[in-house]
Amino acid sequence: MIGTTGSGKTTFARVLAARLGVPHGEQDAWNHGPGWQETPRPLFRAQVAAFTAADSWVMDGNYSKARDLGWARADTLVWLDYPAPVVFWRVLTRTARRVATRQELWNGNRETLRGALQPDGPVRWFFRTHWQRRRDTPAQATAHPHLTLIRLQSPAQAAAWLREQERPAR
Repeated sequence: MIGTTGSGKTTFARVLAARLGVPHGEQDAWNHGPGWQETPRPLFRAQVAAFTAADSWVMDGNYSKARDLGWARADTLVWLDYPAPVVFWRVLTRTARRVATRQELWNGNRETLRGALQPDGPVRWFFRTHWQRRRDTPAQATAHPHLTLIRLQSPAQAAAWLREQERPAR
């Protein structure tokens, strides 16, 4: 599951994983250690490798430092590619909610208003990455011809696709 920050990757991936009855992995949780310290690259890659060694899974995240592992082991790439105004509104409302409620994200980390506005914070990160991802993702996916690319371009389209997914027969 990929998409610009704030597009709803984690929420969507959790629902999809539950619907399919498979584990869900969140790359942000593996990347952001306590105090917002970035997990060392080898450890992050080891976490992605261990998670994706299973037969079935749903993982969300855009981290290029382990794309070669996750994408090589996946069979489907779901891309939440929503218009900028939709994603920006989601980034703003999600960030405001997290700051106001002091919601714990990963490893004890919480968003602050100051942190949200930093260069690598969600508001500015959206502007740095949204249009670049829209340009780069098709070619990146083409480099992995075994992947089925599902490009969902609106929340309504994503909800309809998700409704079509069924639990595998047991």
